[in-house]
Amino acid sequence: MDRITPVVLCGGSGTRLWPRSRAAKPKPFLPLVGEGTLFEATLARCADEARFTAPLVVTGTAHLPHVEAQLGPRGGEIVVEPAARNTAAAIALAALRLPPEAIMLVCPSDH
Repeated sequence: MDRITPVVLCGGSGTRLWPRSRAAKPKPFLPLVGEGTLFEATLARCADEARFTAPLVVTGTAHLPHVEAQLGPRGGEIVVEPAARNTAAAIALAALRLPPEAIMLVCPSDH
């Protein structure tokens, strides 16, 4: 069975949960449910190495330190967007980094 590549979209401006979430630390990097952050929970859902490759995380420059700190021991590839252009552009950027035959699972990191 071919393994699935989780593409974790990790961006946002941090305005919807104001004042808890801010531009410097948006929702994916907050521990809203339990002890881990939403980003860490997303990674945990794709941790089965029999089914999933290491994740490909698409993020912006501002969030790079949080992604690097929370990516965990399995690691993964980090793609930094040259400019924030919303979901479709982030998915396209990830698709360009993967082999054409790759199976992608697009995962928002703030759910």
